[in-house]
Amino acid sequence: MTTTYAVLLRGINVGGHRRVPMADLRALLSELGHGDVRTHLQSGNAVFTSASDDENALAAELERAIEERFGFGVGCLVRDGAYLREVVEACPFPATTLEGRQLHVTFFSEPVGPERFASVDPAAHLPEEFRLGDRALYLYAPDGLGRSKLAQALSGPALTKRAKATSRNWNTVVKLAELTRGPA
Repeated sequence: MTTTYAVLLRGINVGGHRRVPMADLRALLSELGHGDVRTHLQSGNAVFTSASDDENALAAELERAIEERFGFGVGCLVRDGAYLREVVEACPFPATTLEGRQLHVTFFSEPVGPERFASVDPAAHLPEEFRLGDRALYLYAPDGLGRSKLAQALSGPALTKRAKATSRNWNTVVKLAELTRGPA
């Protein structure tokens, strides 16, 4: 039995640095034995099938392969389609009324609790807001992520300590959940 996964690569193809062409990423995933490989956008989102049921092992395998192929390390998070659909369904914000640039999800490699963000005063950043989910943080930033003071407050050492993290806008999260429903 195979499972459909999404892999989220952290910090590639930004400003011309750490280039991983999507055609090369698709080829690499296929060479590793994964099936039905597809990519979404140019920012490190791929969908594939695998007989493995170990997301962490898949992520580690891909991190090693990327470093060997491209010569630099890239953090990878692998999540199955069921999890991504749960993230979409559990959204605490009225996502259907928002633009994709206003809502983001930060995915973590492990569960994170509210104590990790205790130093952030939510009231000081209104109308921006955040909520925690299952290995995910939902961030509502009405003026976009680039202008978000709350995103800056959340992205300090508290966010990156121990856990890998990578963010996607809401439109990308929804698209990856759709793409992981199964092979095209």
